[in-house]
Amino acid sequence: YRHNLACGDVEGKFDILFSRVRAIQKKSGNFDLLLCVGNFFGSTPDAEWEEYKTGIKKAPIQTYVLGANNQETVKYFQDADGCELAENITYLGRKGIFTGSSGLQIVYLSGTESLNEPVPSYNFSPKDVSSLRTMLCTTSQFKGVDILLTSPWPKYVGNFGNSSGEVDTKKCGSALVSSLAMGLKPRYHFAALEKTYYERLPYRNHIVLQENAQHATRFIALANVGNPEKKKYLYAFSIVPMKLMDAAELVKQPPDVTENPYRKSGQEASIGKQIPAPVEESACQFFFDLNEKQGRKRSSTGRDSKSSPHPKQPRKPPQPPGPCWFCLASPEVEKHLVVNIGTHCYLALAKGGLSDDHVLILPIGHYQSVVELSAEVVEEVEKYKATLRRFFKSRGKRCVVFERNYKSHHLQLQVIPVPVSCCATGDIKDAFITQAQEQQIELLEIPEHSDIKQIAQPGTAYFYVELDTGEKLFHRIKKNFPLQFGREVLASEAILNIPGKSDWRQCQISKEDEETLARRFRKDFEPYDFTLDD
Repeated sequence: YRHNLACGDVEGKFDILFSRVRAIQKKSGNFDLLLCVGNFFGSTPDAEWEEYKTGIKKAPIQTYVLGANNQETVKYFQDADGCELAENITYLGRKGIFTGSSGLQIVYLSGTESLNEPVPSYNFSPKDVSSLRTMLCTTSQFKGVDILLTSPWPKYVGNFGNSSGEVDTKKCGSALVSSLAMGLKPRYHFAALEKTYYERLPYRNHIVLQENAQHATRFIALANVGNPEKKKYLYAFSIVPMKLMDAAELVKQPPDVTENPYRKSGQEASIGKQIPAPVEESACQFFFDLNEKQGRKRSSTGRDSKSSPHPKQPRKPPQPPGPCWFCLASPEVEKHLVVNIGTHCYLALAKGGLSDDHVLILPIGHYQSVVELSAEVVEEVEKYKATLRRFFKSRGKRCVVFERNYKSHHLQLQVIPVPVSCCATGDIKDAFITQAQEQQIELLEIPEHSDIKQIAQPGTAYFYVELDTGEKLFHRIKKNFPLQFGREVLASEAILNIPGKSDWRQCQISKEDEETLARRFRKDFEPYDFTLDD
């Protein structure tokens, strides 16, 4: 079980909240996460927040918060993709999915509903909701998510349920949130903003007698921290991540389960109408042909489709919220730099690389960091790393791999070959450590077989290097970090001795030259290409 806490509008009352959390932890033992919905910041002066921001005070638990619901508080949430606001306090971002270290899946949507364009940064639009649904619900294996966090209540949530008190759920709340809850089937859905506590009876997600049983959803609205009426604002719950649960156990129906509140004849139409239908894209568009030897390329399902009359649809990779330079399906990708395509990842030459064979390993779907990758993507990343190590070793080079999950939207694993004649692995390690010390960057050595997912929570900014010996160095980015740090170290005199090339913009070459290098790399790499049929 994972023991977690959810909280309603904090409105800047951080001390009250955190001393209550400390008291609960003292009495009931530690909790994994505190999830805050509604208004985290208030309109009160910031003296209290300054103490957390500057580290004088510290949250006693990993705390994840939703973004602004109004113009006054937008200033606290500088980065739309989420960021650390203070030690132990992380802003999740405008919308997305966060997977906890235990595999707990949490979907979040910040702000309140707006049907007007352009959408202010403290609102979400029908497009935001449909892109979240598309990102998650269009795979055949999709069963639901563990937790959904929104600030507004879902409209109509009171239908078929126990009384929601003062709040009229036919008038209040967001129909977009109802549509999201209906599509995502969260096991728990938390919301706030109405300054009251309402724990709805659990409702079912399947149509009785027509569909197989599915898990139930519990909707819980929380009051504001420290409210004088002593309404409940903190809710403790224990949950086993869905993916670790036995199917029969998961779909057990609670005795007091009700009909689905959003599935009311006629009303469903009104919920559905506001939502643009999710856009289905054929999975095949990710697999354009790189070389003329089409017969040798595997079908995108990873099997030969001739042998089975119904090839299984591959799982659709996550989609980016906006234009992305590295999503393979995106028009922004510079396709001529792509040198190899697998089932979940692809290889591309780095633009303005440190050398002619400096490559990137990138996931085909939109993942921000290694920490967020699903198991099958991780497996292919590792396969690419091992293959590249063998490939470069045959050419008298050892490779250094690094990732910077900071001010980047799509995971890029940089793979830089260093000629063995240049220096020993130990020298590379020393160069990273020395240059980190000079810039006051704490670069820690982490155990070789440790998984980075055990060290970095999703949403944490970090920099990470892996040497050809398997040794790993890790830095958790708190505030700022030099964007070109990895390149600077490798370009330095101690290693490649090309100090002028630490910035990729100074290394750009013409498209023709890039095409020539890409062609050469493809040809050289072909004997090592594991994506070709055996």
